[in-house]
Amino acid sequence: MTLWFAASAVVPVLQTEHAIAEWQAAALSSSVALGFVAGTLLSAVFGLADRLEPRAFFATAALVGAAANAAAVLLDPASMSFIALRLIVGTTIAGIYPVGIKMATSWAADDMGLLVGLLVGALTLGSASSFLLAAFGGLDWRAVILGASVLAAAAAGLILLFREGPRARPTAVFRTAYVLDTWRVRPLRLANFGYYGHMWELYAFWAWIAAFLQASFQTTAGGEAPFWAKLAAFAVIGFGVVGSLAGGLLADRWGRTTLTIGAMLLSGGCCLLSGFLFGAPPWLLTLFCIFWGIVVIADSAQFSASVVELSPPERAGTMVTMQTCVGFLLTMVSIHLVPMVAETVGWRWTFAFLSVGPFLGAGAMMALRRDPAAAKLAGGRG
Repeated sequence: MTLWFAASAVVPVLQTEHAIAEWQAAALSSSVALGFVAGTLLSAVFGLADRLEPRAFFATAALVGAAANAAAVLLDPASMSFIALRLIVGTTIAGIYPVGIKMATSWAADDMGLLVGLLVGALTLGSASSFLLAAFGGLDWRAVILGASVLAAAAAGLILLFREGPRARPTAVFRTAYVLDTWRVRPLRLANFGYYGHMWELYAFWAWIAAFLQASFQTTAGGEAPFWAKLAAFAVIGFGVVGSLAGGLLADRWGRTTLTIGAMLLSGGCCLLSGFLFGAPPWLLTLFCIFWGIVVIADSAQFSASVVELSPPERAGTMVTMQTCVGFLLTMVSIHLVPMVAETVGWRWTFAFLSVGPFLGAGAMMALRRDPAAAKLAGGRG
């Protein structure tokens, strides 16, 4: 998952060296999301996540993504070809993230929330790693891009050590119409609406937190602001591992709807409060954003776990793939809106509008908790 933000992490350098415009900076993130949407839609329509051998699918996707990402160092970052390669990278992640969730849940018993939380924690740490590479990569953005590709290629080899668990089910006859169950079946629809609200905030927050922190740090750290902002962004996203693991444990004990509602109310509140801490001492703002980074991801895995528990086992991969497809389609909108809002109101209040997503998502999960199908979640805990 280091591939996702490999370009976003070096945006400040690209803007300095290659005069990257704001819309191009946003496109470096949103093009990955668009590619992911295209890849997941293709995978869902043909049931690839449930038809193909998961290790081979994952490894192939990781290798192709690593190659497309590495090829970017040969291009002008201001060119459309550079953005096109980011699009290809996003397409390959459709064979990594949803497939990884399916593989993890094949070992689930009464701990599905924890297992999926572990996987999303790994996703979070991988996504954050690009900012860590950027912080210590000096001004050579190519080293960051190539480093991300090396890590993705290593993942392609490591995944071959995996063995499917007893929950894995062979695919029955697959029909494309099954993907419509995402909206036709009310419990699935509510779980997906919760996820969509969550996704409205998550990737826009991740993609722009470094820029937000740098703008705030400029008032106190001066020329060192870019370095400390990247390091802080790694901590903010990386500490999400704590949120993923804690969220998984608590969801298995309290119920998926309870955990997701609480996490979204907290993260939505952080969206509203962030402006009041803009310009505060860097250590204080960083601690606040780390807390935000923990709660914003704490519920992420539980939407996928809910869909797995609400779906027939032989279609779970496709249902999760379709869920992520629409969720990441929304992220393209919010990612592009952030710089537009920042230009209008300034970075201080930019993240406030993201609160709409988690608040609406919490409402959807409240409705799911009242649905009889909630008895299928977290061993009857809802």
